[in-house]
Amino acid sequence: MTITRKSFTRKLSLGVALGAMALTSSAAIAQGCVAAHSNQRAMDELVGGGDGAHTCGPLSIHNLTVDVGYRVFNSSKYFQGSTEIPRYPAVENHQNIFDLMVQYRLSARVSLIADVPVYNGSRDQIYPPSGIFRVTGVGDTSIGVQSWLFKPPTEGHGNVAGSLSLKIPTGLSNATGVGLSKGVAVVATADQSLQPGDGGWGFIAGLQGYQPVWHLAEFYGQGQYVFNPMDTNGVATFRTQAGQSVMSVPDQYLYRFGFAQVMPKVHRLAVSFGVRGEGVPVRDLIGNSDGFRRPGFILSIDPGVMYTYHHTVLSVNGPWAMYRDRPPSVPEIASNTTNGDAFFSDYTVTMSLSHHF
Repeated sequence: MTITRKSFTRKLSLGVALGAMALTSSAAIAQGCVAAHSNQRAMDELVGGGDGAHTCGPLSIHNLTVDVGYRVFNSSKYFQGSTEIPRYPAVENHQNIFDLMVQYRLSARVSLIADVPVYNGSRDQIYPPSGIFRVTGVGDTSIGVQSWLFKPPTEGHGNVAGSLSLKIPTGLSNATGVGLSKGVAVVATADQSLQPGDGGWGFIAGLQGYQPVWHLAEFYGQGQYVFNPMDTNGVATFRTQAGQSVMSVPDQYLYRFGFAQVMPKVHRLAVSFGVRGEGVPVRDLIGNSDGFRRPGFILSIDPGVMYTYHHTVLSVNGPWAMYRDRPPSVPEIASNTTNGDAFFSDYTVTMSLSHHF
């Protein structure tokens, strides 16, 4: 049987994108308390313009793209494992995550990429040290390279890109706050979910791809995994459970896939619907996994809308949680204690504003 480059591109791009999503989703049992801090690349490279071409994606000739992202959620639903347990008062954990992402295209296939996150969060803690902890700061910066598998435009109109970035521990990992313990005000380490950084060097591997499936519609997929080989960062917690006196430096992951449809009667408007998963694994893929962490996993449906105006793209998504799980961490497994707990959010709002210079 003869395989043309067109059919090969179509099958490979779709297969690799789907495979990346499956690999990422099965990497561990993950996430808890708040969503993974790492962010994903904007989707404007994966969704066609109003004429069916990727005018802002890999077919564009713009060398510099600047993307400002924003994510907000409020974690207040109490879970042990995958079971939600009514609890009042709840620990209110509010997160604002901003991202400045820059991409500079060296060629039609290869780009330099960089990401600088900024975190602002508050946690109304009900157990000692109790009180409202607030933390704001720059997170861990990443710098890397991305390359498309085929030089665009491809005969099959689909493509897959891989990326690899160095994660630099520029974020504060030992932020403190003032809480009450036995009626006395004490300075204590803020909860791990509020720390802008994790204190460890690491690297981020990512894949993204797209494939047309019907008129002005495409399948899209994105996935990334944050590898943190460092075990613990030496930052003391306020916890007394065995093995949880210092913070772990956990891996993180995110993925999403689905379908996007350009609206033919509304110029430059596209809508999307897919699935989003994010989490923190029980065990890292490289290195030990000691210390305190909240492993867990959130699976959400992910509707979105994208609007293009000249060289600027605005996208808004509203992932809504369908399944949440908080499995036991390594210290909890070792001590054979009751499964740990976590507070999850019902939904997240993500926005992105990209400009192609």
